[in-house]
Amino acid sequence: MAESDPTLGGGMARCAGTSWNDLMAADSRPVPEILTQESYQYLGSEPIAAERYTSEAFAQAEREKMWPYVWQFAAREEDLPEPGDFIVYENAGRSYLISRQDDGSVRAMHNVCLHRGRKLRTEDGAADKFTCPFHGFTWHKDGSFDTMPCSWDFPHIQKDKMTLPEAEVGRWGGYIFLREERGGPSLEEFLAPIPEFFKRWRHEECTTVVWVAKEVPANWKVTAEAFMEAWHTVVTHPQLLPFTGDSNSAYWTWGDNVNVNLVPFGVMSPHVDGNGQPQQWIVDEFVKYNGRSGDNYEGGGDPFAVTVPDGMTAREALGAAMREGYTAQTGYDHSDATDAELLDALVYNVFPNFAPWGGFMPNIVYRWRPGTTPDTCLMEVRILARVKKGEPMPRSVPMHLLGPDQKWSDAPEIGVLGDVFNQDMDNLPYVQQGLHHSKTGQVNLGDYQEIRIRQFHQTLDKYLSGELGGAK
Repeated sequence: MAESDPTLGGGMARCAGTSWNDLMAADSRPVPEILTQESYQYLGSEPIAAERYTSEAFAQAEREKMWPYVWQFAAREEDLPEPGDFIVYENAGRSYLISRQDDGSVRAMHNVCLHRGRKLRTEDGAADKFTCPFHGFTWHKDGSFDTMPCSWDFPHIQKDKMTLPEAEVGRWGGYIFLREERGGPSLEEFLAPIPEFFKRWRHEECTTVVWVAKEVPANWKVTAEAFMEAWHTVVTHPQLLPFTGDSNSAYWTWGDNVNVNLVPFGVMSPHVDGNGQPQQWIVDEFVKYNGRSGDNYEGGGDPFAVTVPDGMTAREALGAAMREGYTAQTGYDHSDATDAELLDALVYNVFPNFAPWGGFMPNIVYRWRPGTTPDTCLMEVRILARVKKGEPMPRSVPMHLLGPDQKWSDAPEIGVLGDVFNQDMDNLPYVQQGLHHSKTGQVNLGDYQEIRIRQFHQTLDKYLSGELGGAK
């Protein structure tokens, strides 16, 4: 097992062996600066309190002082493509109607009747008006008040004072965001530097082809943090080690809101004794766990089941196969796409709960939402695929909500990810229970590989203290 120099302090230690930038230097294509310019700042080594994950008082503070002031990923454009289409988005004690207007704009209105408080809608759909099922108070799709029965009994109500309260809406890259309280950084400022980075990967050309969700018996932060580092692979996902550089991944942060874990594939983990295994063995192991059925590709056959030519690495061979496969599949030229952009897990996080993958392959997008208690959450996994060049944008698939007794692998559309997520879920309930039972009441983090978790909590503290947002 490769180990770093333990005498290095303050976030300077790194796992020995090939680094992320070593791999970028060996890539078969020139690598853009966004994948080579390290952005790491040591943020301390202090433990964090376990009660952050278990306390109802802490969850209430999040609801009051953080959630109203952050940009929340609420929908994709393809979820509501036509005027009148709407979705119901709920999070942290609020319910919203996100509605497409006639001019193509999007509005987000609080999904609460201003008469007696009933939710106006409980399911997605299409409507030019929202009529309350309780007493019939009605609003237009732009939130302006329309009519009510027995208006003679409400002489004190003025129609212009009955507009549904709105949240602020921002749109970027095919994603629709809302912010409950207006003011603060623009969406582009909040997301920076992601809008600049993702220009290359063009998520606005993608549609949602897979969308699976499941309630998890763990706090939303516990669950999100399981996807903020790759080094748990060595114990939790050992089947991935033959082709995953888990401990040689890069961890970078920008400002308060954005971070990334760059995980190389097509290389052997430093925790595996290769015993002189050839590059072909790495490819074979990769295809064994990640190869896809030829049914998903025009022409049939698995385009990634490649033979590694003499003098070529597994990464180069897989990159070449993916470059050809994605070009044929999408109609877009991928000749300049790097091996990393076609092969690796480029897992970005935006505070507090939005995690889009970069690159040119079908992109995973994670979202985590708190449950009704600190001990539960809803985890969602979307997969975006680029729409073939020249073809119209299809509507997104509906969300497949798994039942409480179902496993991720019960959603066949998610493929091999189902088994990987099952392994993650085997940990999380016991993490949540352990945090409740902890004698020390503390959680300790690695300086480098868990820097994203530390940045996340430091940003959360800024909202709870009033340094960010508007709550005091």
